[in-house]
Amino acid sequence: MAGARQDVAHARRIVVKVGSSSLTTAAGGLDADRVDALVDVLAKHQDKEIVLVSSGAIAAGLAPLGLDRRPRDLARQQAAASVGQGLLVARYTASFARYGRRVGQVLLTSDDTSRRAHYRNAYRTLDQLLAMGAVPIVNENDTVATDEIRFGDNDRLAALVAHLVRADLLILLSDVDGLYDGDPATPGTSRIAEVRGPKDLEGVSIGSAGKAGVGTGGMVTKVEAARIAAAAGVPVILTSAVHAAEALAGGPTGTHFLRTGRRSADRLLWLAHASTPRGALVLDDGAVQAVVERHSSLLPAGIAAVEGEFSAGDPVELRDGAGRAIARGLVNFDAREIPRLIGRSTRDLARELGPAYEREVVHRDDLVLLHH
Repeated sequence: MAGARQDVAHARRIVVKVGSSSLTTAAGGLDADRVDALVDVLAKHQDKEIVLVSSGAIAAGLAPLGLDRRPRDLARQQAAASVGQGLLVARYTASFARYGRRVGQVLLTSDDTSRRAHYRNAYRTLDQLLAMGAVPIVNENDTVATDEIRFGDNDRLAALVAHLVRADLLILLSDVDGLYDGDPATPGTSRIAEVRGPKDLEGVSIGSAGKAGVGTGGMVTKVEAARIAAAAGVPVILTSAVHAAEALAGGPTGTHFLRTGRRSADRLLWLAHASTPRGALVLDDGAVQAVVERHSSLLPAGIAAVEGEFSAGDPVELRDGAGRAIARGLVNFDAREIPRLIGRSTRDLARELGPAYEREVVHRDDLVLLHH
Protein backbone atom coordinates (compact mmCIF):
# COMPACT_ATOMS: atom_id res chain seq x y z
CA MET A 1 0.00 0.00 0.00
CA ALA A 2 2.75 2.48 0.96
CA GLY A 3 4.58 1.68 -2.27
CA ALA A 4 1.47 2.26 -4.35
CA ARG A 5 0.83 5.62 -2.67
CA GLN A 6 4.42 6.68 -3.32
CA ASP A 7 3.17 7.72 -6.78
CA VAL A 8 0.65 9.98 -5.08
CA ALA A 9 3.19 11.70 -2.84
CA HIS A 10 5.52 12.34 -5.81
CA ALA A 11 2.81 13.60 -8.19
CA ARG A 12 3.72 17.04 -9.55
CA ARG A 13 0.71 18.03 -11.66
CA ILE A 14 -2.52 17.36 -9.78
CA VAL A 15 -6.19 17.93 -10.60
CA VAL A 16 -8.28 18.46 -7.46
CA LYS A 17 -12.06 18.33 -7.75
CA VAL A 18 -14.26 19.69 -4.97
CA GLY A 19 -18.03 19.25 -4.81
CA SER A 20 -20.73 21.78 -3.95
CA SER A 21 -21.49 20.09 -0.65
CA SER A 22 -17.91 20.75 0.53
CA LEU A 23 -18.09 24.50 -0.21
CA THR A 24 -21.64 25.59 0.49
CA THR A 25 -24.41 25.24 3.01
CA ALA A 26 -27.61 23.35 2.26
CA ALA A 27 -29.41 26.72 2.33
CA GLY A 28 -27.23 27.97 -0.52
CA GLY A 29 -24.40 30.47 -0.45
CA LEU A 30 -20.68 29.89 -0.21
CA ASP A 31 -19.17 28.99 3.13
CA ALA A 32 -16.09 31.28 3.19
CA ASP A 33 -14.45 29.27 5.98
CA ARG A 34 -14.70 26.06 3.99
CA VAL A 35 -13.25 27.71 0.88
CA ASP A 36 -10.39 29.16 2.94
CA ALA A 37 -9.70 25.79 4.58
CA LEU A 38 -9.35 24.13 1.17
CA VAL A 39 -7.16 26.94 -0.20
CA ASP A 40 -4.95 26.74 2.94
CA VAL A 41 -4.17 23.14 2.00
CA LEU A 42 -3.67 23.70 -1.75
CA ALA A 43 -1.60 26.89 -1.49
CA LYS A 44 0.96 25.24 0.79
CA HIS A 45 2.06 22.96 -2.06
CA GLN A 46 4.13 25.51 -3.98
CA ASP A 47 6.14 22.65 -5.52
CA LYS A 48 3.07 21.21 -7.24
CA GLU A 49 0.99 22.42 -10.20
CA ILE A 50 -2.64 22.28 -9.13
CA VAL A 51 -5.72 22.56 -11.32
CA LEU A 52 -8.88 23.01 -9.26
CA VAL A 53 -12.15 21.75 -10.73
CA SER A 54 -14.73 23.41 -8.51
CA SER A 55 -18.46 22.90 -8.33
CA GLY A 56 -20.54 25.37 -6.41
CA ALA A 57 -21.57 28.02 -8.97
CA ILE A 58 -25.25 27.08 -9.03
CA ALA A 59 -25.34 26.53 -5.26
CA ALA A 60 -23.63 29.90 -4.66
CA GLY A 61 -26.22 31.65 -6.83
CA LEU A 62 -29.29 30.29 -5.04
CA ALA A 63 -29.45 32.64 -2.04
CA PRO A 64 -28.69 35.87 -3.98
CA LEU A 65 -31.56 35.04 -6.37
CA GLY A 66 -33.96 34.19 -3.56
CA LEU A 67 -34.09 30.48 -4.42
CA ASP A 68 -34.36 28.08 -1.49
CA ARG A 69 -33.26 24.99 -3.41
CA ARG A 70 -31.53 23.98 -6.62
CA PRO A 71 -34.00 24.56 -9.48
CA ARG A 72 -34.93 21.65 -11.71
CA ASP A 73 -35.29 23.61 -14.94
CA LEU A 74 -32.23 24.42 -17.05
CA ALA A 75 -32.99 28.15 -17.51
CA ARG A 76 -33.04 28.89 -13.77
CA GLN A 77 -29.99 26.67 -13.19
CA GLN A 78 -28.16 28.73 -15.81
CA ALA A 79 -29.29 31.98 -14.15
CA ALA A 80 -28.07 30.74 -10.76
CA ALA A 81 -24.76 29.64 -12.31
CA SER A 82 -24.34 33.05 -13.94
CA VAL A 83 -24.67 34.83 -10.59
CA GLY A 84 -22.86 32.17 -8.58
CA GLN A 85 -19.83 31.65 -10.87
CA GLY A 86 -18.67 35.24 -10.31
CA LEU A 87 -19.09 34.87 -6.53
CA LEU A 88 -17.23 31.55 -6.58
CA VAL A 89 -14.20 32.86 -8.48
CA ALA A 90 -14.15 36.08 -6.44
CA ARG A 91 -14.02 33.99 -3.26
CA TYR A 92 -11.16 31.85 -4.61
CA THR A 93 -9.32 34.95 -5.87
CA ALA A 94 -9.45 36.55 -2.43
CA SER A 95 -8.55 33.33 -0.65
CA PHE A 96 -5.51 32.46 -2.82
CA ALA A 97 -4.38 36.13 -2.68
CA ARG A 98 -3.55 35.56 1.01
CA TYR A 99 -0.68 33.40 -0.30
CA GLY A 100 0.25 35.69 -3.18
CA ARG A 101 -1.26 33.26 -5.69
CA ARG A 102 -3.28 34.23 -8.78
CA VAL A 103 -6.23 32.25 -10.10
CA GLY A 104 -7.59 31.97 -13.64
CA GLN A 105 -11.15 31.00 -14.56
CA VAL A 106 -11.61 28.32 -17.24
CA LEU A 107 -15.18 27.41 -18.20
CA LEU A 108 -15.64 24.39 -20.47
CA THR A 109 -18.47 22.69 -22.33
CA SER A 110 -18.15 19.19 -23.69
CA ASP A 111 -18.35 20.71 -27.17
CA ASP A 112 -15.13 22.63 -26.46
CA THR A 113 -13.25 19.49 -25.76
CA SER A 114 -14.25 16.86 -28.30
CA ARG A 115 -13.44 19.09 -31.29
CA ARG A 116 -9.78 19.03 -32.22
CA ALA A 117 -9.00 22.79 -32.37
CA HIS A 118 -10.96 23.55 -29.19
CA TYR A 119 -9.26 20.68 -27.37
CA ARG A 120 -5.80 22.00 -28.26
CA ASN A 121 -6.79 25.50 -27.15
CA ALA A 122 -8.10 24.22 -23.80
CA TYR A 123 -4.83 22.36 -23.21
CA ARG A 124 -2.70 25.38 -24.17
CA THR A 125 -4.65 27.74 -21.89
CA LEU A 126 -4.42 25.45 -18.87
CA ASP A 127 -0.75 24.65 -19.52
CA GLN A 128 0.10 28.36 -19.84
CA LEU A 129 -1.73 29.28 -16.63
CA LEU A 130 0.25 26.62 -14.76
CA ALA A 131 3.52 27.77 -16.35
CA MET A 132 2.81 31.31 -15.12
CA GLY A 133 2.18 30.11 -11.57
CA ALA A 134 -1.59 30.65 -11.59
CA VAL A 135 -4.17 28.19 -10.28
CA PRO A 136 -6.77 27.37 -12.96
CA ILE A 137 -10.29 27.19 -11.52
CA VAL A 138 -12.25 24.97 -13.91
CA ASN A 139 -16.00 24.53 -14.04
CA GLU A 140 -18.57 23.47 -16.57
CA ASN A 141 -19.90 26.48 -18.45
CA ASP A 142 -23.37 26.08 -16.95
CA THR A 143 -24.64 29.41 -18.26
CA VAL A 144 -24.51 28.31 -21.91
CA ALA A 145 -24.42 24.50 -21.79
CA THR A 146 -27.60 22.90 -23.08
CA ASP A 147 -28.84 19.50 -21.95
CA GLU A 148 -27.29 18.02 -25.09
CA ILE A 149 -23.77 19.34 -24.45
CA ARG A 150 -23.50 19.05 -20.68
CA PHE A 151 -20.91 16.94 -18.91
CA GLY A 152 -23.66 16.45 -16.37
CA ASP A 153 -21.35 16.32 -13.37
CA ASN A 154 -18.00 17.78 -12.44
CA ASP A 155 -16.57 14.41 -11.40
CA ARG A 156 -16.48 13.32 -15.02
CA LEU A 157 -15.26 16.76 -16.08
CA ALA A 158 -12.39 16.44 -13.58
CA ALA A 159 -11.40 13.01 -14.94
CA LEU A 160 -11.30 14.41 -18.46
CA VAL A 161 -9.38 17.52 -17.37
CA ALA A 162 -6.84 15.25 -15.64
CA HIS A 163 -6.36 13.50 -18.98
CA LEU A 164 -6.28 16.80 -20.89
CA VAL A 165 -3.51 18.38 -18.77
CA ARG A 166 -1.60 15.07 -18.47
CA ALA A 167 -1.92 15.09 -14.70
CA ASP A 168 0.00 12.74 -12.43
CA LEU A 169 -2.93 12.44 -10.02
CA LEU A 170 -6.64 13.18 -9.63
CA ILE A 171 -8.09 13.88 -6.17
CA LEU A 172 -11.89 13.80 -5.87
CA LEU A 173 -13.06 15.59 -2.70
CA SER A 174 -16.61 15.32 -1.40
CA ASP A 175 -18.45 14.92 1.91
CA VAL A 176 -17.64 11.18 2.14
CA ASP A 177 -14.18 9.93 3.15
CA GLY A 178 -13.97 7.17 0.56
CA LEU A 179 -15.80 4.33 -1.12
CA TYR A 180 -17.45 1.86 1.27
CA ASP A 181 -18.55 -1.71 0.70
CA GLY A 182 -22.11 -0.67 1.62
CA ASP A 183 -23.98 2.32 3.02
CA PRO A 184 -21.42 4.16 5.23
CA ALA A 185 -24.20 4.91 7.76
CA THR A 186 -24.81 1.19 8.30
CA PRO A 187 -22.76 -0.50 11.07
CA GLY A 188 -20.35 -3.14 9.84
CA THR A 189 -19.49 -1.52 6.51
CA SER A 190 -15.89 -0.65 5.87
CA ARG A 191 -13.94 1.69 3.62
CA ILE A 192 -12.32 0.17 0.54
CA ALA A 193 -8.71 1.38 0.73
CA GLU A 194 -7.60 0.34 -2.74
CA VAL A 195 -9.18 -0.47 -6.10
CA ARG A 196 -6.86 -2.17 -8.58
CA GLY A 197 -9.49 -2.71 -11.28
CA PRO A 198 -13.20 -3.31 -11.99
CA LYS A 199 -13.14 -6.73 -10.30
CA ASP A 200 -12.51 -5.06 -6.93
CA LEU A 201 -15.90 -3.32 -7.26
CA GLU A 202 -17.96 -6.42 -8.05
CA GLY A 203 -20.77 -6.78 -5.53
CA VAL A 204 -20.21 -3.31 -4.04
CA SER A 205 -23.43 -1.32 -3.66
CA ILE A 206 -22.82 2.31 -4.64
CA GLY A 207 -25.25 5.03 -3.46
CA SER A 208 -26.24 7.96 -5.63
CA ALA A 209 -27.22 11.04 -3.62
CA GLY A 210 -25.14 13.59 -1.75
CA LYS A 211 -26.10 14.45 1.84
CA ALA A 212 -26.36 18.23 1.48
CA GLY A 213 -28.77 18.29 -1.44
CA VAL A 214 -26.87 20.93 -3.42
CA GLY A 215 -24.77 18.76 -5.76
CA THR A 216 -25.60 16.73 -8.84
CA GLY A 217 -23.15 13.89 -8.34
CA GLY A 218 -23.09 11.01 -5.92
CA MET A 219 -20.82 8.06 -5.35
CA VAL A 220 -21.86 6.58 -8.70
CA THR A 221 -20.45 9.55 -10.65
CA LYS A 222 -17.28 9.57 -8.55
CA VAL A 223 -16.56 5.89 -9.15
CA GLU A 224 -17.30 6.32 -12.88
CA ALA A 225 -14.94 9.34 -13.00
CA ALA A 226 -12.25 7.37 -11.16
CA ARG A 227 -12.66 4.53 -13.66
CA ILE A 228 -12.28 6.91 -16.65
CA ALA A 229 -9.16 8.56 -15.16
CA ALA A 230 -7.53 5.27 -14.09
CA ALA A 231 -8.11 3.80 -17.56
CA ALA A 232 -6.39 6.88 -19.02
CA GLY A 233 -3.32 6.31 -16.82
CA VAL A 234 -4.14 8.75 -14.01
CA PRO A 235 -4.34 7.36 -10.44
CA VAL A 236 -7.19 8.68 -8.28
CA ILE A 237 -7.73 9.38 -4.59
CA LEU A 238 -11.37 9.63 -3.52
CA THR A 239 -11.81 11.17 -0.06
CA SER A 240 -13.51 13.98 1.87
CA ALA A 241 -12.50 17.64 1.72
CA VAL A 242 -11.40 17.58 5.37
CA HIS A 243 -8.75 14.99 4.44
CA ALA A 244 -7.38 16.97 1.48
CA ALA A 245 -3.99 17.61 3.15
CA GLU A 246 -3.48 13.92 3.89
CA ALA A 247 -4.50 12.98 0.34
CA LEU A 248 -1.97 15.40 -1.18
CA ALA A 249 0.75 14.03 1.09
CA GLY A 250 0.15 10.45 -0.02
CA GLY A 251 -1.33 9.43 3.32
CA PRO A 252 -3.64 6.41 3.76
CA THR A 253 -6.89 8.38 3.50
CA GLY A 254 -9.83 7.59 1.24
CA THR A 255 -9.93 5.10 -1.61
CA HIS A 256 -6.96 4.82 -3.97
CA PHE A 257 -7.83 3.83 -7.56
CA LEU A 258 -4.66 2.55 -9.23
CA ARG A 259 -4.13 3.28 -12.90
CA THR A 260 -5.48 0.51 -15.11
CA GLY A 261 -4.50 1.84 -18.55
CA ARG A 262 -1.76 3.72 -20.33
CA ARG A 263 -1.53 7.48 -20.57
CA SER A 264 -2.28 8.87 -24.03
CA ALA A 265 -2.31 12.45 -25.24
CA ASP A 266 -5.24 12.23 -27.63
CA ARG A 267 -8.65 13.78 -27.25
CA LEU A 268 -10.60 10.64 -28.14
CA LEU A 269 -11.28 10.03 -24.45
CA TRP A 270 -13.40 13.19 -24.59
CA LEU A 271 -15.20 11.95 -27.67
CA ALA A 272 -16.03 8.69 -25.91
CA HIS A 273 -17.04 10.11 -22.52
CA ALA A 274 -18.01 13.76 -22.98
CA SER A 275 -19.81 14.01 -26.29
CA THR A 276 -23.50 13.47 -26.91
CA PRO A 277 -24.22 12.08 -30.39
CA ARG A 278 -26.50 14.37 -32.44
CA GLY A 279 -27.45 11.58 -34.83
CA ALA A 280 -26.38 8.21 -36.19
CA LEU A 281 -24.95 6.57 -39.28
CA VAL A 282 -25.93 2.94 -39.92
CA LEU A 283 -23.08 0.97 -41.52
CA ASP A 284 -23.18 -2.07 -43.78
CA ASP A 285 -21.29 -5.20 -42.67
CA GLY A 286 -18.19 -4.38 -44.70
CA ALA A 287 -17.90 -0.92 -43.19
CA VAL A 288 -18.39 -2.28 -39.66
CA GLN A 289 -15.50 -4.68 -40.27
CA ALA A 290 -13.31 -1.92 -41.74
CA VAL A 291 -13.95 0.47 -38.84
CA VAL A 292 -13.71 -2.07 -36.00
CA GLU A 293 -11.01 -4.45 -37.21
CA ARG A 294 -8.88 -2.34 -39.55
CA HIS A 295 -9.43 1.00 -37.78
CA SER A 296 -10.31 2.56 -41.13
CA SER A 297 -12.12 5.82 -41.80
CA LEU A 298 -15.81 5.64 -42.69
CA LEU A 299 -16.40 6.22 -46.42
CA PRO A 300 -19.76 7.05 -48.07
CA ALA A 301 -19.81 3.62 -49.76
CA GLY A 302 -20.17 1.90 -46.35
CA ILE A 303 -23.21 3.84 -45.12
CA ALA A 304 -26.63 2.19 -45.24
CA ALA A 305 -28.75 4.89 -43.56
CA VAL A 306 -28.60 8.21 -41.70
CA GLU A 307 -30.62 9.25 -38.65
CA GLY A 308 -31.09 12.58 -36.85
CA GLU A 309 -30.29 16.21 -37.55
CA PHE A 310 -26.62 17.19 -37.31
CA SER A 311 -24.07 19.54 -38.83
CA ALA A 312 -20.54 18.94 -40.09
CA GLY A 313 -18.24 18.65 -37.06
CA ASP A 314 -20.90 17.20 -34.75
CA PRO A 315 -20.42 13.91 -32.88
CA VAL A 316 -22.46 11.02 -34.32
CA GLU A 317 -22.90 7.38 -33.41
CA LEU A 318 -21.84 4.66 -35.83
CA ARG A 319 -24.16 1.66 -35.63
CA ASP A 320 -24.17 -1.82 -37.12
CA GLY A 321 -27.14 -3.35 -38.93
CA ALA A 322 -28.61 -4.58 -35.62
CA GLY A 323 -28.64 -1.05 -34.22
CA ARG A 324 -25.71 -1.54 -31.82
CA ALA A 325 -23.42 1.48 -31.34
CA ILE A 326 -19.93 0.39 -32.37
CA ALA A 327 -18.15 3.75 -32.51
CA ARG A 328 -18.50 7.50 -32.14
CA GLY A 329 -16.98 10.09 -34.42
CA LEU A 330 -17.03 13.65 -35.70
CA VAL A 331 -18.84 13.79 -39.02
CA ASN A 332 -17.58 15.81 -42.01
CA PHE A 333 -20.98 16.43 -43.63
CA ASP A 334 -24.40 17.75 -42.63
CA ALA A 335 -27.17 15.18 -42.17
CA ARG A 336 -29.07 16.50 -45.21
CA GLU A 337 -26.02 16.02 -47.47
CA ILE A 338 -25.41 12.37 -46.61
CA PRO A 339 -28.39 10.61 -48.29
CA ARG A 340 -27.05 11.44 -51.78
CA LEU A 341 -23.58 10.14 -50.79
CA ILE A 342 -24.77 6.76 -49.49
CA GLY A 343 -23.20 3.74 -51.14
CA ARG A 344 -21.09 5.75 -53.61
CA SER A 345 -17.33 5.93 -54.06
CA THR A 346 -15.47 9.13 -53.21
CA ARG A 347 -14.06 9.21 -56.75
CA ASP A 348 -17.57 9.24 -58.29
CA LEU A 349 -18.72 11.87 -55.85
CA ALA A 350 -15.72 14.10 -56.57
CA ARG A 351 -16.35 13.81 -60.30
CA GLU A 352 -20.03 14.71 -59.96
CA LEU A 353 -20.09 17.12 -56.98
CA GLY A 354 -16.56 18.54 -56.80
CA PRO A 355 -13.30 17.85 -54.91
CA ALA A 356 -14.84 18.71 -51.50
CA TYR A 357 -16.67 15.38 -51.69
CA GLU A 358 -13.55 13.26 -52.13
CA ARG A 359 -13.15 12.66 -48.43
CA GLU A 360 -14.21 10.48 -45.56
CA VAL A 361 -17.58 10.90 -43.85
CA VAL A 362 -15.78 10.25 -40.53
CA HIS A 363 -11.97 10.30 -40.51
CA ARG A 364 -10.28 7.64 -38.40
CA ASP A 365 -8.47 10.36 -36.40
CA ASP A 366 -11.91 11.63 -35.31
CA LEU A 367 -13.31 8.21 -34.45
CA VAL A 368 -13.32 6.19 -31.23
CA LEU A 369 -14.50 2.59 -30.87
CA LEU A 370 -16.99 1.85 -28.10
CA HIS A 371 -15.99 -1.31 -26.28
CA HIS A 372 -18.89 -3.20 -24.80
